[in-house]
Amino acid sequence: MAGIYLHIPFCKKACHYCNFHFSTTLTLKNELLTCLRKEIELQKEYLSGVPITSIYFGGGTPSLLSIEELNAIFNTIYSNFEVENDIEITLESNPDDLTEDYCNALKKSTPVNRLSIGIQSFNDECLSFMNRAHSGKEAIAAIKNAQKADFENLTIDFIYGTPTLSDEQWVTNLNTAFAFNIPHLSCYNLTVEENTALNHFVKKGKQKPVDEMQSARQFQILVEKTAVNGFEHYEISNYAKSGFRAIHNSSYWEGIPYLGIGPSAHSFDGNSRQSNIANNALYIKSLSNNEMNFEKEVLTLENIHNEYVMTSLRTSWGCDPLKINPFFAENFNKKIAELIEKGWITQNGNNYILTFQGKLLADHIAVTLFE
Repeated sequence: MAGIYLHIPFCKKACHYCNFHFSTTLTLKNELLTCLRKEIELQKEYLSGVPITSIYFGGGTPSLLSIEELNAIFNTIYSNFEVENDIEITLESNPDDLTEDYCNALKKSTPVNRLSIGIQSFNDECLSFMNRAHSGKEAIAAIKNAQKADFENLTIDFIYGTPTLSDEQWVTNLNTAFAFNIPHLSCYNLTVEENTALNHFVKKGKQKPVDEMQSARQFQILVEKTAVNGFEHYEISNYAKSGFRAIHNSSYWEGIPYLGIGPSAHSFDGNSRQSNIANNALYIKSLSNNEMNFEKEVLTLENIHNEYVMTSLRTSWGCDPLKINPFFAENFNKKIAELIEKGWITQNGNNYILTFQGKLLADHIAVTLFE
């Protein structure tokens, strides 16, 4: 098993909360897509011939690409990698791009079989706060267009904890998703990231910091509502109906190798990680000379331990103590006992999982267990 992630670094406008690498101008798009296909060819040995089980287009906004541009990328992938027949292929998309014609063309003319729709909210006040490019009506229309085109495997993104989102509105957002029978939700608490407009507003006093009590309350609403509606809470931010877990994203939490293509994309081969340069012009310049511009880190025993602890504790299956390196076992077991006593961790069989209170403190708990 292995996955391929493709970073498409273009957006129509900059969301206030986003710190991902992107550009709001498309002037370099053609050159960048040519270089992206070249990088696929240059990296064809990275995964050592392991069959590809998932392809994920992220960004940025991959739905800005035309059907022809997507298929050119698919042709390059299929020409250079062994691809499984039942592969999951996800395209991140913005609601305003998912017209009826585009959805039909995606379904009929590309191998895309899963859409991730960046709805974030059905509430126009929240969308304005986030500086999203779509409205609540467009979000509804996008879901209808995708389902009309026979996309069964849909996931939508929500953001909660914004100052514009009341608990009642949050319930409305969730109920709207349930009414459309969406089989997968990815729900993220608003965070203030460096180098974002939101961070600037908070520092200048134009916007209040995130209300942690509101976020915790809305997380509890989310957990309760999804459970009642038949969702499995299989990762802190992800909820799925039976058979609809995200294959590609699960590979990150399970330590499965993946290749990242495009500026700022990351790759993992089991022993090392590497990250491409997060600059479109320099990315193009390097690959135009058949060179790749990335930083590589060979993982130490501590890196491997810390990453396993961090990712496994985010999941419903939890952290397996048998996978903890013996060098770290004594210290790990001591810290685990303290966290169990605090009520933040419990056991499911032999594995350690976060309690509800622990999920609110997941990052802090992971750091506590780091070497």
